[in-house]
Amino acid sequence: MTQPAAAPTVRRVDAKQRYEIVVGGETVGLTAYRDRDDQRVFYHTEIDDAFAGQGLASLLVEQALTDVRNSGKRVVPVCAYVAKFLERHDEFADMADPVTPDVLRWLETELAH
Repeated sequence: MTQPAAAPTVRRVDAKQRYEIVVGGETVGLTAYRDRDDQRVFYHTEIDDAFAGQGLASLLVEQALTDVRNSGKRVVPVCAYVAKFLERHDEFADMADPVTPDVLRWLETELAH
């Protein structure tokens, strides 16, 4: 008899400025951010190739955005995956701010540190 797959869990890892998705104790994906005043700027999302196609990125981003909403912050979707998720999920549209040249310059400086 096969063991059922462990349910994925999402956790915020403030020290690494990212949310991680964990399956069976193994971190299999992440969405990275930087905080800018009252905005959480998401700039990269990835899922391990071995876990692709299982809806994990969607679950990860949904739970990350729910956490951001609960914290009272806004979202800036520099990451293409987060931007597409927001387009498909109107329930988060009210908390999204546009990606501006100012935000991109700021992010570039942040990531250079």
